Amino acid sequence: MSNLLQAVEAKVNENIPALRSGDQVSVHVKIKEGDRERIQEFKGTVMRVGKAGNSRNFTVRRIAANGIGVERTFLLRSPLIEKVVVERSAKVRRAHLTYLKGLSGKSGRLKQKFED
Repeated sequence: MSNLLQAVEAKVNENIPALRSGDQVSVHVKIKEGDRERIQEFKGTVMRVGKAGNSRNFTVRRIAANGIGVERTFLLRSPLIEKVVVERSAKVRRAHLTYLKGLSGKSGRLKQKFED
């Protein structure tokens, strides 16, 4: 039975480091436009890391023009993700940071976690 499960599972993307909610990340995603392919960067805060196994995903939120929040969910095992760069980590006590959606300005900032 385990051989059958291993045959169905997608292989792990080695370009994605261990992520936690509150991390400032830069996700480089492959975009196909017709017959051309380019890489687009999506910078933001990891709001949640969810599920387990083949459907494991993470949600990144960034503030676009005019203060509008944009969220995007990425699959951890997706071959379309070129790389993920963790720029900084924040000190958070929750797994899902949905409370940040209603905050703006200084109140919406997270305290940086310093590695000792």
